[in-house]
Amino acid sequence: MSYPSPSHPTTRVLAMLELLQANHRIGGAELARRLGVDERTVRRYAARLGDLGVPVVAERGRHGGYRLMPGYKLPPLMLTDDEAAAVVLGLLAGRRVGLPGQATESALAKVQRVLPAALRDRVQALRETLGFTLPARDPAPDTADTAASAAGGVPGIGTVLTLAAATRERRRVRLRYRSRQGEPTERDLDPYGLVFHSGRWYVTGHDHRSGETRTFRVDRVASAEPGTARYEIPAGVDPVRQVARSLASVPWAHEVEVLLETTLAEARRRIPATAATLTEQDGGVLMETRAERLDGMAQMLAGLGFPFAIRRPGELRDHVRDLARTLHEQAGR
Repeated sequence: MSYPSPSHPTTRVLAMLELLQANHRIGGAELARRLGVDERTVRRYAARLGDLGVPVVAERGRHGGYRLMPGYKLPPLMLTDDEAAAVVLGLLAGRRVGLPGQATESALAKVQRVLPAALRDRVQALRETLGFTLPARDPAPDTADTAASAAGGVPGIGTVLTLAAATRERRRVRLRYRSRQGEPTERDLDPYGLVFHSGRWYVTGHDHRSGETRTFRVDRVASAEPGTARYEIPAGVDPVRQVARSLASVPWAHEVEVLLETTLAEARRRIPATAATLTEQDGGVLMETRAERLDGMAQMLAGLGFPFAIRRPGELRDHVRDLARTLHEQAGR
């Protein structure tokens, strides 16, 4: 639902309801200030809400004010024009970075259906004309999410919400998981946090099967069942940094070490934490990473623009020389 003009009395009544929803108790003077009216008008608005079936309790005294009656079931979500437009923008951006397409599309359709005609046309114009510099990402497939499917929810979201709740409540989770090679396993996990990166969800935490801090792709989780065991998250744990380190150490075909002749700050600006581990050393920055193809690694090094010295593997030098010859030939065309 969208509000009328900000100066319309109905708008202020709805704004008062929103303030009451957001605050356990709020004073009459503060309400009057926030709404831009006097306290007598606030009392009239409270009566108007009562006529609409919204039980507003007025409390007198030094610590008095207004509040909603405890246990009252709030009416459906109401959004201002700006808030509705912000929701649409957020959904469009979320779809771009790979959030579940089905959920995003259905939410967009629902929001647009309840917009006033004029705002709906403006939002549609935005959808049709908005461009992104960020490349579009398809949402990660999540056919393994049986719990969400059985509940009729959007595949993937059910598992994400289950893991988020378990993390907040510090409850150990039993995971049924399939590895990168497709091998099914069962393990107990103390989740430390969820991370969304490049269109995929990851959960990191203490894995009791290996006894180590591990990172798992959520789209490979067949089921996640919170148990009764509790745990504490160690001090200093950073789930984002942990996931970045895990992605940088994925066991591809080749282990690579290259000394970059630059500063650590400059190297971090050019190289994502998920692509490599960077360590400051005498003479520059040691980049440790893994690669499936060494010709692609040669192209990456050339694109960085830093002088470099290859430590390993030796075959990478041959690929750099091949790239140099190709570029030399292209320059002479």
